[in-house]
Amino acid sequence: MQDKVLKIYVMKMLVMRKLLLLFFAGNACCLSSYAQFFRRDSGLAHTFSIVARDPGTGEMAVGVQSHWFSVGTAVPWAEAGIGVVATQSFVNKSYGLKGLALMESGKSAPESLKELLAQDEGREVRQVAMIDVNGNVDAYTGNKCIDFADHIVGKNFSVQSNMMLTGKVCQAMASAYEAGINLPLAERVMRALEAAQAAGGDIRGKQSAALLVVAGTRSKTPWNDRLVDLRVDDHVTPLKELNRLLRLQRAYEHMDKGDLATEKNDMKLAMEEYGAAMKMFPTNLEMKYWTAITLANNKKITEAGVLLQKIYKLDANWRALTLRLPKVGLLTVTPAELKTLTR
Repeated sequence: MQDKVLKIYVMKMLVMRKLLLLFFAGNACCLSSYAQFFRRDSGLAHTFSIVARDPGTGEMAVGVQSHWFSVGTAVPWAEAGIGVVATQSFVNKSYGLKGLALMESGKSAPESLKELLAQDEGREVRQVAMIDVNGNVDAYTGNKCIDFADHIVGKNFSVQSNMMLTGKVCQAMASAYEAGINLPLAERVMRALEAAQAAGGDIRGKQSAALLVVAGTRSKTPWNDRLVDLRVDDHVTPLKELNRLLRLQRAYEHMDKGDLATEKNDMKLAMEEYGAAMKMFPTNLEMKYWTAITLANNKKITEAGVLLQKIYKLDANWRALTLRLPKVGLLTVTPAELKTLTR
């Protein structure tokens, strides 16, 4: 039985190879890229994407969706203070790290892209876009990318797509991005991706998406320079899920601001920020819980107790957690107050 299954698998692989050979027949550079398709460091990420820079904040972003598993591990690359790269179609992942290294060395995005393409025998099946920290941007679509395939380079952005259902995807992305000028960069990129899907998107459908946003300058804490780093590896509606995750991140950013306000003893601002977070995700118990703990630590025991009781009714484990907090200094109340908070 196992031999029969193995034989069928081998036959399928041989058919796939023959089909790819026919597709690339008569073009040596494409035969090279065909071989790379079967390597672990390459992939078949036909997709649509956008690279962009906000000239006001200096932030740089790359967003992508594809009918390919975990597109976020192949297409988007970014480094704070340097630039971003989207490498797709018959993916050559080295364009990501090499492109960033070239930009870090002082080359512009167009110069870096030109150099990488000159070294790549499989260039005709590549689609790549880069933007550097100064807003220089360029893109390339090989003539062997599968229709519909094209790109549009604009001011501080580029949109690119291949294997699309219609030829309207790039223009839809560009128009949506330009219309979102008043939005934060991440939300603006999301608008562009949603417009691409609305214009037809990938002819195969949708499966995964990713969004990266990095700071315009490097800080002394580089682990904080990735401002948004979200991936949806496998989902029926990946952009919808990606947008939900972005909104969730924004809600937690409100929580962080509330914590900072608490440290500065500005309870009015703290409660405004906590309120904004809970309004965005009213069913998120953790946001409600830490808001209640902050209230308790500021001697608003009655208000904290009311909020905690609602949480305990939904999940009693939060009561057990409350009892553990005084030991580590996260809840500074008297024994009597603790009893009130955990009744």
